[in-house]
Amino acid sequence: MFNNDKSNRRRVVVTGLGIVSPLGNDLESNWQGLIAGVCGVAPITKFDTSDFPCTVAAEVKEFNPLDYLSRRDARRMPSVLHYAVAAAQQAITQAQLDIAQEDPTRIGVEVGSGLGAVSVSEEQRLRLDNMGYKKLQPATVPAMLISMPASFISIHFGLRGPVNVPVSACATGISGIGEGMRRIVWGDADVMLVGGTDSCITRLVISAFSRMTALTGRSATPERCITPFDAERDGTVIGEGAGVLALESLEHAQARNATILAEVKGYGMSSDAYHISSPRQDGEGAARAMRNALNDSNLSPDTISYIAAHGTGTQMNDAIETKAIKHVFRKTAYNIPISSIKGMTGHTLGAAGAIGAVATIKAMQEGTVPPTIGLHTPDPACDLDYVPNKARNIELNTALVNGFGFGGQNASIVLQKWNGA
Repeated sequence: MFNNDKSNRRRVVVTGLGIVSPLGNDLESNWQGLIAGVCGVAPITKFDTSDFPCTVAAEVKEFNPLDYLSRRDARRMPSVLHYAVAAAQQAITQAQLDIAQEDPTRIGVEVGSGLGAVSVSEEQRLRLDNMGYKKLQPATVPAMLISMPASFISIHFGLRGPVNVPVSACATGISGIGEGMRRIVWGDADVMLVGGTDSCITRLVISAFSRMTALTGRSATPERCITPFDAERDGTVIGEGAGVLALESLEHAQARNATILAEVKGYGMSSDAYHISSPRQDGEGAARAMRNALNDSNLSPDTISYIAAHGTGTQMNDAIETKAIKHVFRKTAYNIPISSIKGMTGHTLGAAGAIGAVATIKAMQEGTVPPTIGLHTPDPACDLDYVPNKARNIELNTALVNGFGFGGQNASIVLQKWNGA
């Protein structure tokens, strides 16, 4: 059973951050884009969209996998893995973690994905139909595995601790952080690389989301395509990328004099048990995940100074997340700055929560929270403080990060700024 006794529970801290997103291929470029309110949405370049109702996405730009992988590995593995390895390398580098000096059996990986290498499935099926069996890539099966990004991180860096792959739709990035935290709390590992990755801007995925009427219809104006919490919001935009955090037990980090960025205080999950794609109308499931994370942290709602919202830009999800926040925080909900970065990064699916956590920890360090861009028309159903359009300087000590997914999967984590105590 999970031990919530703070007197003997191992504390878990963050020592490294890595990110690849439509705003940039490293932490600093992403941060500058976030605080400037840069929109990463643009016309899709990966395939012809002339017959598509939605023609925009938030693509990763100018990324070179050879900066992180051999030519052979870059060629045979898909971009969902490229981004994960890049973010993992960045997190290891910032953490100044010398793996050669560590026990590799005590370092694990918990990096998940919402859809995995769906591009491989599409490409190889077309190759089979058009060119025949003998033209299939020999690495098709391992490349398709949703577990491969985490497994390849383990292989690439020689990490022989626990490797696990959370798959909880758009809550995956948060689940990766929370489950990785628990590996350390339980004593299974001293260090965990955690987070999420997705890269599925493909004909099939864009078509399928369009058929669900989940995507925006405002392709002619990319900067207004995804506008979380705005009254005129009409859908989301698919993004891609990865976010990876290096977690360590406090004892391990202090023993090697690591620079500590934040502490992971708590983690909560829940299920709506309601519908395959729609959240519960009353927001109860999302609220329960937030409460569970707070309870796991032994913190009260009034200690939270910022909420990194899921905020997808769809009419239903944004209104229900607002309702859920009110359930948890009551009247104090109106005093908490809340923002969604998806207007800038797009909805990066399984990577979204991890990217949001990376941005939140950077916000703690800088004393600035990123804005919710495109929020111009107030919505009575979304009447909280969403930090509209302009970054805000605040004293940010404790934050809640949300991730909610299809199937009613809800996850939240509580992060706290490191104060040395």
